[in-house]
Amino acid sequence: MKRISTRMGMDRRSFLGTSAAALAASLAGGRAFAQGAEPLTFWDMAWGTGPNYTEAARKLAGSYKPEGDALGVRYQSIPWANWYQTFTSAAASGTTPAVSSGAAFLPFYFLEEGVAAPADDLVARLDKEGKNDFLPGLLDAMKTDDGYAAIPWSLDLRVVWYRKSLLEKAGAEPPTDWDSYVKAGEALKKIGLVGLGMSAGSATTDAQHTVSALMINNGGGFFAPDGSLDCVTERNIETLDFINELVRKGIIDPYAASYTSDNLKSDWAAGRVAMGFSQTGLDKILPEDARSDAVVAHPIKSRRGDVGTVSYINPLWMFTTTPSQESSEAFLAWYLDNMSVFWTSGVNLDLPVKKSIADLPVIQSNPNLVVAVNEWQPIGKTIGAQAPHAFAALNAVDGGAASAAFVQQMVQGKTKSRDMLETLEASLRKVVQ
Repeated sequence: MKRISTRMGMDRRSFLGTSAAALAASLAGGRAFAQGAEPLTFWDMAWGTGPNYTEAARKLAGSYKPEGDALGVRYQSIPWANWYQTFTSAAASGTTPAVSSGAAFLPFYFLEEGVAAPADDLVARLDKEGKNDFLPGLLDAMKTDDGYAAIPWSLDLRVVWYRKSLLEKAGAEPPTDWDSYVKAGEALKKIGLVGLGMSAGSATTDAQHTVSALMINNGGGFFAPDGSLDCVTERNIETLDFINELVRKGIIDPYAASYTSDNLKSDWAAGRVAMGFSQTGLDKILPEDARSDAVVAHPIKSRRGDVGTVSYINPLWMFTTTPSQESSEAFLAWYLDNMSVFWTSGVNLDLPVKKSIADLPVIQSNPNLVVAVNEWQPIGKTIGAQAPHAFAALNAVDGGAASAAFVQQMVQGKTKSRDMLETLEASLRKVVQ
């Protein structure tokens, strides 16, 4: 696959300033990485339920007892605010941790830059121990020409949800394809409800995820199989035409252009939104008495008959600044073997990535999660959908200014599909080359 670099990477260091570098050094605890007696530093983002997740993760990491000469672990929670600057500053100053979780495409960039250590030996260890039981395609998506960039640990998968009672009230059937989605959306609009819940404000990436899901649903995406930009395609135009149809018919809320993720969550909880793409833990944000009313639909077909959705594989990866590569691998192997606690305790809203966890009663007793694992996960792809695996340039697309402007324009419904895609591609070329 053709390698594409991104200008959002290390050459942004001059824009990050000394304060961000100081923050990264502080988060690293001022550790001298050459001193092998020091424990590994594990950076972990505030996933799932936030404080509840972080407490569970801190407790889990704290229970790690290394064997032999392996080093122990020091856990540090990293906020999502300014996460990109935190990581790139740490890389610039040589203060990256030994192991980390983080945004889906970061390890691919760091591997290309030689800052991350490939996970090939860890994969071989999992194979040898019979613990390589990742769900279909997830580990393969981590493999690059330079080795495995990371190991999956959870999956942010977008699925179609609907409120059963609201569809019944509107006299509508759950959608099975784009045309029946429009039909159900029109019925919901007649009783004052939203048929495709979205938030496209500047502080959220929700709408970007929904558009990516629909593009992949129609066999499209932002990139060609060789990793080059390829936004202006017939399949993408068809997808935007479909979204424009939903806008024109009032199925997408006109307020979506300024909505935050909290606005959207409130509308789901209040019963104003009846359908839309969301994470697999959407029902957990609803009032207790409404959770059983939320249903994950079976995958819907585009007008071409295709199925698909967007998924973000949350990674665990290793940095070359580790005081001991063997210790990094030993810890991650142990962590993967014990992370089921996040699902049994209910602190993770994403799907598990390992079959051994997906088979647990806490997952199998939930019909929505069963549909998500069995039907949606196998058709999930990254925003680089046509390429065989993720790559560094996706960082420039995921949550970037060009994508934000694109979805803002889209939900306003005033611009032709081809024109929007041409503008998007031209904007992305400024940060991707």
